Amino acid sequence: MKLWFAKFYLRLFGWKAEGAPPPERKFVLIAAPHTTNWDLPFTLALAVVFGVKVKWLGKHTLFAWPYGWLMRAMGGLAVRRHVRENVVQQSANLFAEYDDLILTVPAEGTRSRGEFWKSGFYQIASKAKVPIVLGYLDYKQKCGGFGPAIWPSGNLKADMDKIRAFYANKTGKYPEKFTPPKLRDESSQAAMLG
Repeated sequence: MKLWFAKFYLRLFGWKAEGAPPPERKFVLIAAPHTTNWDLPFTLALAVVFGVKVKWLGKHTLFAWPYGWLMRAMGGLAVRRHVRENVVQQSANLFAEYDDLILTVPAEGTRSRGEFWKSGFYQIASKAKVPIVLGYLDYKQKCGGFGPAIWPSGNLKADMDKIRAFYANKTGKYPEKFTPPKLRDESSQAAMLG
């Protein structure tokens, strides 16, 4: 029933699934471009069509009664911001708790245009020793799916160059709100390496 509904939903809006999930059972999935709340229902429908269960992080208070059950059913995992351990470390630790984990991270951090992406996706993947998979929604082509997997090499600029090349032709619902794939740390690391 869920698969039928997901396919119907995508067909209703003229969308199609592209690519295939990577063979890895654990990875950080970038969700980009992220420019509208419409991204969530398309992402969830595509996940059902691909037969994968995606997880996402939310503040622990979102999981309280009466909506906690719904947030968990939609793949939500509670993050405890009030504890000493930071969110990146908590997220990386989750990979040790699950046999299969696709942790979806909207790297832009907001639906509005910013100057930089948040580096959490890279830090989580590095600490957990899992790849970063480039997930996408392209509103111009009305398609979404999985791009390549990138293993963090430690060379932030080289890894981000691959990510930039992939997202160069992906269009969000509101293209003017898309934050270009660039991390604040890239220039400082380049200076340290150079």
